[in-house]
Amino acid sequence: MANGEKTVKSKVEKVTNTPVRKRLPRHEREQMIVQEAISFFAEVGFEGQTRELARRLGITQPLIFRYFPTKDDLIERVYQEVYISRWNPWWEELLEDRSLPLKERLSTFYKAYVKAIFTYEWVRIFVYSGLKGVNINRRYLALIRDRILKRIMTEVRAEQNLPTPAEVPFSEREIELAWGLHGGIFYIAIRRWIYEFETSEDIEGVIEAQVASFANGTPAVVRQMMEVQTDKTGATLEATTT
Repeated sequence: MANGEKTVKSKVEKVTNTPVRKRLPRHEREQMIVQEAISFFAEVGFEGQTRELARRLGITQPLIFRYFPTKDDLIERVYQEVYISRWNPWWEELLEDRSLPLKERLSTFYKAYVKAIFTYEWVRIFVYSGLKGVNINRRYLALIRDRILKRIMTEVRAEQNLPTPAEVPFSEREIELAWGLHGGIFYIAIRRWIYEFETSEDIEGVIEAQVASFANGTPAVVRQMMEVQTDKTGATLEATTT
């Protein structure tokens, strides 16, 4: 074979064996970037550079910025994808369903809730956002306080026939009681995904025990707290019934 033919053949083989990057539709490329960003930030935190993220994706950094003009835009999308998209409005309806005992509502809610949040990415991104000053954790905690914890304490009052929050606003100490229940359950995920410490495989059993402890003791504590509060203001403790 002549040298010229060998050269042509070599070039043809080189071109033929070179992998061709598939041209993805825009929405698929965007979703690919988001999913890799979720894994990336969960692993290295928010100090991770988009340059490194691009390298992991096998694309250029400018291509990331075509979809997300700033790193903050990408982080916002991660928040929407990991946290808001997993929020189930049914949780709020369940907590207010007084046809069920409060203990049953709380157990059902938290069993469903942990299935949505007990993941490596969810927990680690949440913790990293607090360490780095990214507002993901603050926004999500405000959501928990307003849509979950206040509902829980409203239902605790209803079980005791105590005034509604509209009649007597929640005190900080009262909301802290709900934080105690919520935080205790979330701490299981912290031990598993942050400390890498062995946790119980019977998560549902742990939830039932924590909920039972809360439901058996908290209503009486709330009544005592409100008795002190109403003594100071002269308000009527018992809720008006019709």
